Amino acid sequence: MIQQYVEQRNGGYYIAGSRVSLDSIVYAFRCGDSPEAIRQSFPSLSLEQVYGAIAYYLADKEAIDTYLIETEKQWDEFEREHPIPPVLRQKLERARQELLAKRS
Repeated sequence: MIQQYVEQRNGGYYIAGSRVSLDSIVYAFRCGDSPEAIRQSFPSLSLEQVYGAIAYYLADKEAIDTYLIETEKQWDEFEREHPIPPVLRQKLERARQELLAKRS
């Protein structure tokens, strides 16, 4: 039986049987994170699921990249229509910087 690692639902791609988006795995992979490092960031996934998600992405890279670009456009539009309050934006940026520092 062939294992399905990615499924489409609610208009997006997700790791099968989980709430983790394929987007999360792909962005980490593009940043140079190893499958083992990605697995540590998503403890609910197995290493096999992470490799499966990366293989899924690489097998249909053009379609997934197009999907990611469209998702980014939708997010940008949402942000323009619903601006984040400055205090919350500062907290989010601080958290993002802390995560980036941990990766280094």
